[in-house]
Amino acid sequence: MGDITFSVLAVLVIVTAFWVVTSRNLVHAAVALMGTLFGVAGLYVFLYADFMAAVQIIIYVGGITVLIIFGVMLTQRIGDKMLVQTTMPNRAFAAIVVAALFVALASLIFKTPWHRGDLPEMDGTVSIIGNALLTRYLLHFEVAGVLLLLALLGAAYLARRAHG
Repeated sequence: MGDITFSVLAVLVIVTAFWVVTSRNLVHAAVALMGTLFGVAGLYVFLYADFMAAVQIIIYVGGITVLIIFGVMLTQRIGDKMLVQTTMPNRAFAAIVVAALFVALASLIFKTPWHRGDLPEMDGTVSIIGNALLTRYLLHFEVAGVLLLLALLGAAYLARRAHG
């Protein structure tokens, strides 16, 4: 069951990442990026990195992707510009480089002696990291939160002032 779930997550990440790169619509690319980041969070779960999976979903999927979508929505006439050029002089060279990288990575993956034994029982990392954030690094955590709030307020002020 784990192999099937991992394969589904890997295919999700690959397909949505390809969609991000090839999409002509910026909003569709942002939504595909959200799918890619969800898939990466699922892969973190397979690595027993539960805190990293939660951070991936909260910060990247919830925060960064929404920030990208707001940036697109606040940009004037974003639909008027073509995001992908139809004539690319280096397309053949780029295809050769990508194919060479794919072959090199695939051969490396298949030649690596992967360990396929029983997994040890792992404890969660959330409590350890949570205690460190709320005791030793509390001031740093709060300063970063206030700084991000001020950046958000400044961006909203500048966007409102530019639009009237």
